[in-house]
Amino acid sequence: MNGNKTYYVCKYTPVELLAAFGAECANLNSMPRGFELADQIAHPNLCGFGKALLQAVMEGRVRELVLVNCCDTIRSVADVLEDSGRLDFLYLVDALHCDGVCSRERMAAQLKGLAGAYGAYTGRSFDETRFRAAFKAPERVKGPHLSVMGARMGTELFEMVENAMPLPVQNDSCVHNRSVGEMLPPEGLDFDALMNWYAGEILGQIPCMRMTDNTGRKRLYHDPDLKGIIYHTVKFCDFYSFEYAELKDHANLPLLKIESDYTVQSSGQLLTRLEAFAESLAPEERKEREKKMGKGYAAGIDSGSTSTDVVILDPDGNVVTGIILPTGAGAALGAERALEEALRQSGLKRDDISAMVTTGYGRSAIHEGDKSITEITCHARGAHYLDPSVRTVIDIGGQDSKVIRLDENGAVANFVMNDKCAAGTGRFLEMMARTMEMSLEQMSEIGLSWREDITISSMCTVFAESEVVSLIAQNKPAGDIIHGLNKAVASKTASLAKRVGGEETYMMTGGVSKNKGLVKTLEETLGTKLAVSEMAQLCGALGAALFAADMV
Repeated sequence: MNGNKTYYVCKYTPVELLAAFGAECANLNSMPRGFELADQIAHPNLCGFGKALLQAVMEGRVRELVLVNCCDTIRSVADVLEDSGRLDFLYLVDALHCDGVCSRERMAAQLKGLAGAYGAYTGRSFDETRFRAAFKAPERVKGPHLSVMGARMGTELFEMVENAMPLPVQNDSCVHNRSVGEMLPPEGLDFDALMNWYAGEILGQIPCMRMTDNTGRKRLYHDPDLKGIIYHTVKFCDFYSFEYAELKDHANLPLLKIESDYTVQSSGQLLTRLEAFAESLAPEERKEREKKMGKGYAAGIDSGSTSTDVVILDPDGNVVTGIILPTGAGAALGAERALEEALRQSGLKRDDISAMVTTGYGRSAIHEGDKSITEITCHARGAHYLDPSVRTVIDIGGQDSKVIRLDENGAVANFVMNDKCAAGTGRFLEMMARTMEMSLEQMSEIGLSWREDITISSMCTVFAESEVVSLIAQNKPAGDIIHGLNKAVASKTASLAKRVGGEETYMMTGGVSKNKGLVKTLEETLGTKLAVSEMAQLCGALGAALFAADMV
């Protein structure tokens, strides 16, 4: 970014009018690493995009900015920036939320006001030739493609989506589905008449969710070449929640919902979801390899935040060995140690392994494997192998929780994740066990016996810990406290199962499946039995090994 550009954030911004005065317009859509400067001048509950705008200005990367009153956040941002005095030019276009005659008249007046203000600021005059040259037909992806819809998506996150997907991706989120330019300005109009026509073009676009009548947005997903939708929302923004519900019910397409807080750091948390969605769109195909490579054995490595698991299959698909070791300080080193131990116990050498697939939290850090596949897809494959009747898999991992719905072939039909904080995860239970000065094994057994039905009101790890400390001070029995913790985790997990459309048969995988008290409480909450295999904790590594066997 630099001060020579005029930045905008909304598709209803009259960028062609600004271009007529010689402006170089650019969409302000980058995601910062954090909101240190923005938090100093704005309310903490301002949405991430609003904070990103403030951060960019406070860092000195923006000198000219034209806003449109999309929502209360933008109005607040405009007020804060006006008080800050950090901009050379700031203008808020006050556009109505409909496309009627009165709205067009109001928009035309706004256009003239902006023209006057920007002309006075630059010392330039309206150039009709430049104005007409600025109208360009929007470019759209041709052929089979995916679409990003919903609230605006930062440039960095969109690039991540593009890199993860097996098909080209069209950005149809918020500002990016601008359709001004499909028609050129008529000839022979004076400035007032031209602005009246232009106001109609701006307000007559594919509507955003701020518009009173937004039924025209159906054009975005009624496209025969559209093969799937990634629906994006921004934390603290409610505008697009209703459209997602509509899409779930009426768009017969693969659909993934993701949310970001508009920082680069939050986008990294979404990579597993994106890659799992990509894998469901393009299922892994069998890859033939030369038989001379190895001796037909296949290995799967599941690198989790807590443990690293390895499963080795023989050429007939039978499990030779399964290893679970602490991950330790680094994923790559943990994977190397676990693989060495698995080879030692099975009496094999590294050269005997014909194919190896990595999965889990640290999969990208392991360079030994032939392929990396998300834990979503691997847990589905492993669960189907263990019990083909399973339709819903619950995996409470060290740093996230997942509920995966399978089809009859064991492929991922749908999935949801809780990966924004430690709430409801193995890490949560580990921290609570530490607070109660007991091991996870003790916690598992003691949670089976309780009398008082205690409720832990907060799932935030910090607040829940305070509640537990308070209950201990009240001399509440450990079993009652642990049951309260189990109820909290079970309730959060059951809500994920409901969102994914969970159905019989249910299977629980991962290390937390060893927690007998939690399993029992979760069964009571779900109203069904949970299948727990002896290989539950190895399920991800087993699925990875099965995918590796496909490559042999």
